Amino acid sequence: MDNQVVVALQEMIRRNRGDKKRIEHSLKVFGYAQLLGRLEGLNPSKQFVLESAAVLHDIGIHVAEAKFGYCDGTLQELEGPPIARAILESIPVDPEVVDRVCFIISKHHTFSAIDDIDFQLLVEADFLVNSVEEEVSTEGVKKFVEMNFKSESGRRVIGELFAI
Repeated sequence: MDNQVVVALQEMIRRNRGDKKRIEHSLKVFGYAQLLGRLEGLNPSKQFVLESAAVLHDIGIHVAEAKFGYCDGTLQELEGPPIARAILESIPVDPEVVDRVCFIISKHHTFSAIDDIDFQLLVEADFLVNSVEEEVSTEGVKKFVEMNFKSESGRRVIGELFAI
């Protein structure tokens, strides 16, 4: 499975060619997701889903921008899954895993849809990165964590990151 994640990483980088900001964002989310999943003791299958979703969670941004001239969370959720599916099927990845990764990508801004630890940890990893990139205030971070962080590992890592 590690080789499959590497192939997905390479494809994410290729599809974001020249867009350093988005490549860096996805790599950072991947790093935090990998860490959180391992700290939480995910089984290899869930860890693979988490890492794949982290690598590909924003893969639809360029397509959305080309189609609509902008890209918000809803458009990322709409445009990302077909691209992620094509990437994962080319690796190849088990169809059930492809479906799960695509589901997470299709809802990664819809926190009410979180239904399992792999999805939860992706949201937490994405926020860890976004909170720094967007310079979210410590108070804003505390509020978001209180409302949305469920994992012990995520709470511990963001607590260390922001010294809260």
